[in-house]
Amino acid sequence: MIYFDTTNASRWSHGSGLSRVSRRLSEGLGDAATFVRWPHLPHAGPSDWFLTPELFAEEDRPGLSAFLERHPCRLAAVYHDAIPLKLPEITWPASVRRHASYMRMLADFDRVWAVSAASREELLSFWRWQHVEAPPPVEVLLLGADGLGAPRGSSAWPERARIVSVGILEPRKNQAVLLDAFEALQDEGIAFELHLAGRVNPHFGKPIRQRIERLRGRFQGLVHHADMGDGALAALVRSATATAFASLAEGCGLPVLESLWLGVPCLCSDLAPLLETAAAGGCDVVPGNTVEGWVGALRRILTDRNHRDQLAGKAAARALPTWACACEALRTALG
Repeated sequence: MIYFDTTNASRWSHGSGLSRVSRRLSEGLGDAATFVRWPHLPHAGPSDWFLTPELFAEEDRPGLSAFLERHPCRLAAVYHDAIPLKLPEITWPASVRRHASYMRMLADFDRVWAVSAASREELLSFWRWQHVEAPPPVEVLLLGADGLGAPRGSSAWPERARIVSVGILEPRKNQAVLLDAFEALQDEGIAFELHLAGRVNPHFGKPIRQRIERLRGRFQGLVHHADMGDGALAALVRSATATAFASLAEGCGLPVLESLWLGVPCLCSDLAPLLETAAAGGCDVVPGNTVEGWVGALRRILTDRNHRDQLAGKAAARALPTWACACEALRTALG
């Protein structure tokens, strides 16, 4: 039996990457798993698995350390990233305080899956730094590109020039550089819409939201969608000339995969996890993630129809992972 941890996800109402991973895995595992919440765990035996895609700490889950030490069943986890340790200045302080402990606790598990090769190396490097002896095996779990629930598609040159960026409004997602580029291109006379889809980070997102409101007074076509369901989001992405993902740190970068699934080219920063996705085609990578780089990349995708259509064709033709495959990989490994 697989006991699947939904302790945090069962309380979330927002559509973060963590919640999407939990939701899609729980849907895909279906009858192969029993869904549990800490501390209400069944009396699992040595042949059972406890599988968690969540972040955790002793202070949030009293007794967790003793549970891991007792090891009443086999333990498996999905690891995402070390962003709270990489960017503590723009991460919620409680997350920063707990994250090193979480990453150390993962060494007590029997199996771990990382959401990208870069994420895998990050975790292994942390364990080496912590002098962890005999760490568990860490494999890469390819997350699904079909998370918005829309069928695989292709996209033609749209009637209206439109760039869509998906992600919570916060400094890490770096919407600021997209707004800089939007403003510069509008001043050049290149008119296009910029749609930012994502809730506002309650701790760090207010300055970005305020800037959007100021710019909307000067430029039409700048739109913020604070709350969109998967269907509406898929329709918005399908309508785009391209999507843009300027993030400063990621474990995987699901919006890039989801854009490619819909046949829409993606412009992205040069983070290692995003380079893994971009390598097979359909993406333009912006070296250095600079304003100048984004101005140039956006100018080209908006004005060079041949280039845009070539990227769209590559996006539609390339192989992409699915959530069904991710769940099958877990079922097979934990069966």
